[in-house]
Amino acid sequence: MYYLLKTEPSEYSFADLQRDGTTVWDGVTNPVALKNLRGMKSGDHAIIYHTGDERTAVGTATIVSVDASDPKKPIVKIKAAKPAPSPRRLDEIKANKLFADSPLVRQGRLSVVPLNEAQYKFLTE
Repeated sequence: MYYLLKTEPSEYSFADLQRDGTTVWDGVTNPVALKNLRGMKSGDHAIIYHTGDERTAVGTATIVSVDASDPKKPIVKIKAAKPAPSPRRLDEIKANKLFADSPLVRQGRLSVVPLNEAQYKFLTE
């Protein structure tokens, strides 16, 4: 599976993740986003997306482990992978028909968004 994880770069950026190597993805409170976190599995892939003024998919990560024993606070550990070779801005994403029905453009405030393989490839190529 593939996911997009939104973060405010002034709070925790992709550069921070690269520096740290791994981190626990927390601070999520939206019920749909929590459901998406609980659905993750070790080995799944993620796109790190900077919100705020950037609104850009900037890098990739891998899901290392998921502990969903507390459904309101799943513990998802992620590992930094590579920077995006061509960071994709939100306007470019919205213009692509692959994302027409995506929660990324339909539910703008959702912080953990599932992606299909084609969407993931578009964001990482």
